[in-house]
Amino acid sequence: MAAVADKPGEAAVANANNNLVVETSKSESKEFNVQKLVDMFTKLNPLAKEFFPSYYHHDPTKTGDSNQVPVNKQGNENYSNRRRRNTYNQGNRKINGKAFRAQRDDSIRRTLYVSDIDQAITEEQLAGLFSNCGQVVDCRICGDPHSVLRFAFVEFADEEGARAALSLGGTMLGFYPVRVLPSKTAILPVNPTYLPRSEDEREMCIRTVYCTNIDKKVSQAEVKNFFESACGEVTRLRLLGDNAHSTRIAFVEFAMAESAIAALNCSGMVLGTQPIRVSPSKTPVRPRVTRPTLC
Repeated sequence: MAAVADKPGEAAVANANNNLVVETSKSESKEFNVQKLVDMFTKLNPLAKEFFPSYYHHDPTKTGDSNQVPVNKQGNENYSNRRRRNTYNQGNRKINGKAFRAQRDDSIRRTLYVSDIDQAITEEQLAGLFSNCGQVVDCRICGDPHSVLRFAFVEFADEEGARAALSLGGTMLGFYPVRVLPSKTAILPVNPTYLPRSEDEREMCIRTVYCTNIDKKVSQAEVKNFFESACGEVTRLRLLGDNAHSTRIAFVEFAMAESAIAALNCSGMVLGTQPIRVSPSKTPVRPRVTRPTLC
């Protein structure tokens, strides 16, 4: 009976030992799995290509690092192409900038500054005076708000003509002797599409003035009334401006050429809050073309 009675106790002890073995094996399995993951992470290469963008290129010769980054050839080719394109564009901009400066400097050397010009002298008369020294390619007369006389820029086809024209300083043109000096600035070219295309448009230019430094608060009607009260009938007026400039400009066409000449004397007069500058216009005031509306 005693032997029989001991069997259940032994069985209980055996079961407890089995449970302990199972629990121990589970804990050892968990510890093994964690340790395995740790080992896997420590073996990862932080400089592997998965951790870097395709355009990144690592040069092992500079660092001496044995952990070299695998190079993505396609990505590096795209990156190199972008670098080449950017360098090419920068080179083009540098070349264009140098060419522009060289062209501007050449234009300045061929340009003269002429001052003390009589109000009655036209650009054609001034160009005719200097045409004996060489071919005149452009002539711009401007109003001086501080003087009853005006000044001009005369550009020649070559430097020899400009140097020869310096000797004309002191020549009487109208009622005043003109002063002739080398210019420090070039003449800003006019868009060819705006230049007169016919004899009628050339006649329109004679009756038209170019007005600058107009107060933005001044309306087109006020500009027209200003010139009509001081000079004569205005047949066409174009007032222009944008947000980039603090003042506006206007092209004013008169019915008579004498009115346009009289308008040149308005340089320096205050219109609104600004003294305006008036000079002969190179371009006519063309009527606006109205496009037909589609139904």
